Amino acid sequence: MNAKYAIGIDLGTTNSALAFRSLETDHAPVEQLIIPQLVDQATTEGRTTLPSFIHLGTEAEQGAPDWARSVNWSVGEYARRRAAEQPGRTVAAAKSWLCHSRVDRNAPILPWGSPDEVEKCSPVEASKRYLNYLSNAWNAQFPEAPFAEQQVVLTVPASFDASARELTSLAAKEAGLPEHYILLEEPQSAVYAWLAQIGNDWRKQLNKNDTLLVCDVGGGTTDFTLVRVEDEDGDLVLRRIAVGNHILVGGDNMDLFTAHLAQQAFAEKGVQVDAWQSTALWHACRQAKEALLSPDGPETHAVTVLGRGRKVIGGNISVDLNRRHISEALLEGFFPACGLDDRPQRAQLSGFRELGLPYEHDTAITRHLAAFLGMHAAGDESIRPTHILFNGGVFKSELFKNRLMDLLGSWFNEAPQLLDDNEDLDHAVATGAAFYGAAKQSGGVRIRGGTARSYYLGIETAGLAIPGAPRPLNAFCVVPAGMEEGSEIQVPGDSFGLVTGEPAQFRVLSSAVRKQDKPGDMLTSWTEDELQETDSLEAELPADEGAEDSGGYIPVRFESRVTELGIFELWCVSTITNHRWKLEFSVRED
Repeated sequence: MNAKYAIGIDLGTTNSALAFRSLETDHAPVEQLIIPQLVDQATTEGRTTLPSFIHLGTEAEQGAPDWARSVNWSVGEYARRRAAEQPGRTVAAAKSWLCHSRVDRNAPILPWGSPDEVEKCSPVEASKRYLNYLSNAWNAQFPEAPFAEQQVVLTVPASFDASARELTSLAAKEAGLPEHYILLEEPQSAVYAWLAQIGNDWRKQLNKNDTLLVCDVGGGTTDFTLVRVEDEDGDLVLRRIAVGNHILVGGDNMDLFTAHLAQQAFAEKGVQVDAWQSTALWHACRQAKEALLSPDGPETHAVTVLGRGRKVIGGNISVDLNRRHISEALLEGFFPACGLDDRPQRAQLSGFRELGLPYEHDTAITRHLAAFLGMHAAGDESIRPTHILFNGGVFKSELFKNRLMDLLGSWFNEAPQLLDDNEDLDHAVATGAAFYGAAKQSGGVRIRGGTARSYYLGIETAGLAIPGAPRPLNAFCVVPAGMEEGSEIQVPGDSFGLVTGEPAQFRVLSSAVRKQDKPGDMLTSWTEDELQETDSLEAELPADEGAEDSGGYIPVRFESRVTELGIFELWCVSTITNHRWKLEFSVRED
């Protein structure tokens, strides 16, 4: 493939973007693709971000570019605006659904909870449509450099496990991405965006043994990553040493909270806002929040929703939101002061709950950060970041940056240094991905780290059965944390019995914190915070004709492989014949 450009794609929960860099010119700048999209039913504008929303309409939307026109759906800004009017016809947060293992992510389930008559799509299909839209926008502007022939880097959350990566890969393949595209973790991409700005001077800001905290709070999710500066043969290198869990708290929660405050203001005027108006108010409050939190924002900002009753003059209802009131409420609701030993509050469980995304009960990002630093403790002490890099649209507000800096300073008696030259938070992930794609070809600086998680097979123990009690489960390590992409290992240890000739499922667990475990280690106990069960591996493995007397089980050893995309593959190798079986992740509902 003779690529002319390195393309970076931020497939975001709330907004997506595409950046590019020429591979034919030394030191070429990274640029943003202008993405034409509907902003109302008949008007197209070019924007540098594409809202990750799909509106499933009932007729063709007019005014879209020919390559973006569909029979009954639209993508982007207009789709987001239609969410206020028809939330049951709008797909949102498809990316978060990709890592939600309790649903069939290949099934048409979105918009979640929409009426039966609404055409639906799967999380994989929605992701494919966003990628198709971006690739078509590219091809319309660069017909001499087809998208499928470029060096493409697609970003994913660091917290995505192997099955979520595989689903993203499936969407990418169906969208026609080049065969040799790359998956890159979003916090790493944010660091590459900083490197693109600072160049080789990064070694003047970071020294050996420094620890960089990447704090990424976007529209729908919060991600934490730690990067260590190490000395390798006299040269400083960057290594990713820890990632956090996928935390469903972000700017969307803040918009909804602002709408809640607006509802209270309406109630003080004697106006009750109904469910339809509440949805419209949520979207109106997003703009109000952004305006009020900006450095030169107004003291008050009016939010308006369409009236629903005959007594409403002019058909509209308005209230003024106060800058100081909103700022203080958001700060205390999402970035409250807390101690390093504080942890997120757990929800009081009800006997029933609505199925859907597992949103966090505790919106305090500061407590989630304290838990993250504690999980990756060095001995008995939480790891101390020496530097911090902010990413995500939430940190356009200095208010939230300053709170985190002050809090980290109180936790460790010394505030981390803020890495500057990283002001374009809307485009940092796409910019860093494009920079990385070019650096990979030219041999520039790269962040190392391998897999962010270790993986384990659930091994059912032998022993006497007890009525009503499941057999105890042990966890057998088959992939260590930090295993490099493109590498494979033969897992040491005893052989295990493999069921053949009939469908079988194999339970899989993963850990983002147990970095000491080695392939072949068997765990007999662990805490809920240490190991979490992920999607199972499944297969209907053909019977081994050379082992008829094996009693339905074939003794096997394991070979583990991590692909270039960071996807975990497991092979079962017979110890008595020449047969091998590859297990695939099950991404369907059990």
